[in-house]
Formats: sequence, structure tokens, C-alpha cells
Amino acid sequence: MTKRYAVVLAAGQGTRMKSKLYKVLHPVMGRPMVQHVVDQLNKLELEKLITVVGFGAEKVQEQLGEAVEFVIQEEQLGTGHAVLQAEDLLQDKEGTTIVVSGDTPLLTNHTLEALMNHHDSEGAKATILTAEAPDPTGYGRVIRNENNTVEKVVEHKDASAQELAISEINTGTYCFDNQALFTALKQVSNENAQGEYYLPDVLEILKKSGEKVGAFQTGTFDETLGVNDRVALSQAEKLMKKRINEQHMRNGVTITDPENTYIAPEVVIEQDVVIYPGTILNGKTVIKSDAVIGPNSEIENCTVGVGTVIRQSVAKDSEIGERVQVGPFAHIRPQSSLGDQVKIGNFVEVKKAAVEENSKVSHLSYIGDAEIGKGVNIGCGTITVNYDGENKHLTKIEDDAFIGCNSNLIAPVTVGKGAYVAAGSTINQNVPEEALSIARARQTNKEDYAKKIKKPKKD
Repeated sequence: MTKRYAVVLAAGQGTRMKSKLYKVLHPVMGRPMVQHVVDQLNKLELEKLITVVGFGAEKVQEQLGEAVEFVIQEEQLGTGHAVLQAEDLLQDKEGTTIVVSGDTPLLTNHTLEALMNHHDSEGAKATILTAEAPDPTGYGRVIRNENNTVEKVVEHKDASAQELAISEINTGTYCFDNQALFTALKQVSNENAQGEYYLPDVLEILKKSGEKVGAFQTGTFDETLGVNDRVALSQAEKLMKKRINEQHMRNGVTITDPENTYIAPEVVIEQDVVIYPGTILNGKTVIKSDAVIGPNSEIENCTVGVGTVIRQSVAKDSEIGERVQVGPFAHIRPQSSLGDQVKIGNFVEVKKAAVEENSKVSHLSYIGDAEIGKGVNIGCGTITVNYDGENKHLTKIEDDAFIGCNSNLIAPVTVGKGAYVAAGSTINQNVPEEALSIARARQTNKEDYAKKIKKPKKD
């Protein structure tokens, strides 16, 4: 098999984005555009994957890490000049090099693989990825001869009326014979209005040398979308969302309103999960079978167990067990763990706490920096007072304990197994097993006191 290499062009600042953020780092469905491109290329059998970076190089390198090799384009002198920066890493290699822009997040590994296979089978020195555009305005047109091979590529502004009627466009993704690529790049001129070296000029140089330049047409124009401004970014987001949601639905997930459901690429969802509108699933979230998520829930980097229901709630960086009830309007903050059949009710916040199986925190409570045992009932308005102004402290509530409404548990403190805390108590000492702890002022009633402080009503 021919050895294969890839070059990702990610050096442009992207002035049309009008943003402080480097263009290829703008996210599509929660993942930077260039990361989508690299992820798809990494599914191919490549000898080298090189990313050309320039402005903002450190942030792109930080994002991609060791998945790629980097070369720097110090000056932004065009796409041809950008590819030439990879010469030291590729010039002596035999094989095929694919060049992809870092702002084409919708390209799939299937299309890129098909392009490379077509290039190799045709024996071409260069192959253009093309598409039929519904509206080709602004795109370079691919002009074919009577043998259906590429005669030339004409930019929109240079095209004749007859050429403008052609709807097959150059997508800006190419395959090259690696040796031919770098030989031709050295012949590319910058004698144009922008004074830049353009990669498409390689095609004309190869044609003039008698080499074959081919084209492979993808069946999906949307996949080739390049993002140059915020309008295109929103289009890419919508298309990626649709692709992801449809894949999950085909795999047995019910998404009742796909247009209003956002699922990041890394999310794993098992069969027979139901997702209601307004749900956002991000990061490395895993949703196990028969769970019900939403409406209007946001989950990031969580594992959600079989049969669990999360409604109108937020959860992040946590483990949620099987047949758990969360919400409505609950907040599961990072480093929390909810055991099987736990109930976290409305307006409950859980932070860095472990709640073991069959325990309930039904409403209006804050459980932070806590270890809650099995079968515990925590009444309405309970607070684990974990912060002394400088440090956080741990609250422990052991199995089968009962915490009455409106209790303050001032950490560090332990409530023993089977113990009761009376409603309205402020607990700052350990409660022994099976004990009843009452920590509240004795009620005093002053007869007729209200009459003394009320002012007489005026006629």
C-alpha cells in the first residue's frame, strides 16, 4: 500500500471571524474545528500528520498535543507557502500527501479515505476533492475535458459565463504525489494582487508538465463547508448537530426534538435512552440504557446509569448511578457520586459529595464536601456548612440517619448510623449512633405581646 501523509493548514488568523480567538479553535458542537479535522485524519493509516501553525501557534499546539507534528509559518504568504513549510519533514518521502484546511470541521474520514483511494487508483499526480454546489457563487469551478479529467480550475472572478454555469466546485482539499507536490511548490509564483503563493497553482504547473490532475466528487456538499465567519460557523454547528443526532437515533436513541438537542461528538449513548428538548450533552459523557434526560438539562463529563431520570438539571464531572432521580432544578457539581436509587430533588445542590444508594435529598438543600451513607433521609433546607472562610471540611452522615428540615451541620462533624437530628437544629458536635440530637433554642411564648407593639388604627 502507498504510504500516506497529511498536512493540515491551520496558520491563518481568520480576520473575518472578528475574534480574539484563533480561527481554527472556534468550537463546533463543543470541539475546536481543527480538532474535528485531526480526529478524522487520525482514523486513516497515515505515516505522518503535520499541522501548519502561525498566529496563535501555542494555543493550537496545546489543543492538539502529541497527536500531530507541527511546523511554523512565520509569515502568512498563502496556502502554497504554508504547505512548503512541511518540506523538511516530507520532501524525501515517497507516497501520497493529503492537504486539508483546519477550518473544514465537517469532513469525514470516509470521504478523505475515498479521495485518497481514488487518487491512488487513477495514478494521478494531483486529485481535487470536488462537490456539486447548490449555489457555486464565489467558488472556483472545476472544468473537465471530454475524457472527464480536469482541464483546469477557474476562480469565480475569472470565469466566463459558460464556466460560471458549472456547479462542480473546488473544495480546497487535495491529494498529491508527495514528490511532485514539493517539486511544483518551488515553481509557484507570487505574482498576483495579494502577493501570495497559492496551492491551486500547483495544479496548473503539473498540467503543463504533462502530469495527470484528477478530481473526486463527494456526494455531500455540506461536508465540504469551510468556516470563514460566524455565519458559516453557525451553519457548521447546525450540520454537525444534525449528523450526530441522526447517528444516535439510528443506534436506538429517542431524541424527541433533534433541532433543540445538542450532543457533543465524544458522548456515548446506549439504546432506549430518551432525550427531551433543550438537552445539552458535552465532553466524555456516557448515558446508559433506559435513562431519561431532559427537558432542559445540561450534562458534561458524567456517567449516567441505567434507568436514571434527570429533568431540568445541571450535572458536571460526576458519577450518577442506576435508577437515580435528579431534579427538577438540581445542580450536581464536580466530583460528586450518586449511588443507585438515590433521589436528588428540586433546588438541591450537591458538590464533591458521595451519596450512597437509596438515600434522599428531596428539596432545597446544599450537600457539599460530604459522605452520605445508605438509606439516609435529608430533610428540606438542610445545609452541610463546609467552609470556615479559609478551608473546606467534611460532613459524614452514616447509614439510615434522618436529618430533620432546616438543619445546619457544621463541618467537620459526623452523624452516626441510625441517628436523628431534630428539625431546625444547628449541629456542631458529633451525633452518636441511634441518638436524637436537638440543637435549637427553647420556644418562649409571650402572651399579648403583639398587642403592645401594634399602633392603633386611625379612623
